[in-house]
Amino acid sequence: MTTAAPREYAAAVVARALSAGPVGEAMAGTDRHALTALRDLRLDDQVDLEAVLEAVVDEVVKRLEADRGTLYLVDHARGELVSRVAHLPEISEIRLRIGEGVAGWVAQNGRRVSVPEGNTDARFAPRIDRETGYTTRTLLAVPVRDAGGTIIGVLQVLNKREGIFRRADAARLEALADEVATVLASTSLRSQLRADHPRSLEFRFNHIVGESPAMREAFRRTARAARTDATVLVRGESGTGKEVISRAVHVNSPRREKPFVKVDCAALPEQLIENELFGHERGAFTGADRTTEGKVMQADGGTLFLDEVGELPLTVQGKLLRLLQEKTFLRVGGARPITVDVRFVCATHRDLEADVAAGRFRQDLYYRLRVVQIDIPPLRARGAADLDRLIDHFFFEYTRRHGRPELSLTRAARSLLHAHDWPGNVRELEHCVESAVVLAPGPQIDRQNLSIGPITHAEIPGAAVEQSPEVFTSGLKPLRDVEQAYIEHVLALCDGNRSAAARMLEIGRNTLLRKLKD
Repeated sequence: MTTAAPREYAAAVVARALSAGPVGEAMAGTDRHALTALRDLRLDDQVDLEAVLEAVVDEVVKRLEADRGTLYLVDHARGELVSRVAHLPEISEIRLRIGEGVAGWVAQNGRRVSVPEGNTDARFAPRIDRETGYTTRTLLAVPVRDAGGTIIGVLQVLNKREGIFRRADAARLEALADEVATVLASTSLRSQLRADHPRSLEFRFNHIVGESPAMREAFRRTARAARTDATVLVRGESGTGKEVISRAVHVNSPRREKPFVKVDCAALPEQLIENELFGHERGAFTGADRTTEGKVMQADGGTLFLDEVGELPLTVQGKLLRLLQEKTFLRVGGARPITVDVRFVCATHRDLEADVAAGRFRQDLYYRLRVVQIDIPPLRARGAADLDRLIDHFFFEYTRRHGRPELSLTRAARSLLHAHDWPGNVRELEHCVESAVVLAPGPQIDRQNLSIGPITHAEIPGAAVEQSPEVFTSGLKPLRDVEQAYIEHVLALCDGNRSAAARMLEIGRNTLLRKLKD
């Protein structure tokens, strides 16, 4: 079992997949069969999707002896191709209108293109080379299709290192494009790549949906923490997704092939929690007829996830502190310290600072746990865009799972979902959508089909609403003034990053710069 991080792990799998047959041979018969190794990437986990797809593109470039490679995905909502994975040291991304450039032509027409020499092909988009300062000499691009035949992307390689791309290269690239489509179909991206998806592409970790500034910060911290062995404390209300973020820390770390062991500290009585964590020696108490390993030992080499760590009794907190500091522990009834190699990720919904002040939680343990803190915002503070993305994601997944692809969601039902406060957060929303999909008697889900809590303030005229800091409010003004103020608001949320602001506003960066200049 490898202990490599996802990108290196994916690279190893792809390298094995592409090693079938000598370079330059057409991928056919048993050679094509070898590409199924890509499906070993365990994309049921909260893996960093861009890291995996980058590894795929890197290996394609290497095996086809190219200089650069790009995986474009179709952004159906904007009618564009976006380079979500590319060798682009010069610019952050490329966006092409469907039909623009060679890749855009491939997306529009569904046929591969090989440009053997120079950039004189009429379909070539010279503006990209101008923006990057890169000179394209040879190019090979093929469509990526889903199981239904819809074009969901374009896989492209540039500048064969010796000579030109041959027919065998094209056959290999097309075979790999089929496998890339299979990989994408096993991820949470599949809901965004359907032709009728109403929102622009946005993703980071598999099975974690969100684009609000608070979620982007959580993703940034998760990615950085995953590369280390630092102890992580994930904080947020119940149902916000603390466990999936905790799993993302593990599966994107070098420990991803080792155990991820969960202990629910709130589910066990005080007299059992120590035994659950540390195990016991034979004869430690009546009925202890054999030595038993605890969760700590089971997690050796991997990650120990302590869910609701704030519920630990004080007697156990001291022993956990010793484990964190010395990586040693004693089984119940034991006298010999046992050393383990464990990474700790903890989660809590409690106000630990208040618990420390009240003497319910050890201050030294509190500081030891929060080496890296990741805050998960409540759903009501994530904004309408995140709520819509989650609704669309759950609706797509559960209509597929329960065999009801004919269902649609009415505007009135969506409005009710937006009006609710979601005290149970993402978990409550998910259960609400699944229940509606299962129980709706007709082809539409309307307000009356939603199992939702009491009417909330958003439905009561004149009710006071506590606004999230991310919410934009403005008095009555001319439209031009409101637009300018909103642009400045979004820029502030993005810490002045104009490219990020343009993506959030779903406009081109040049359009944003023009509006700022105006």
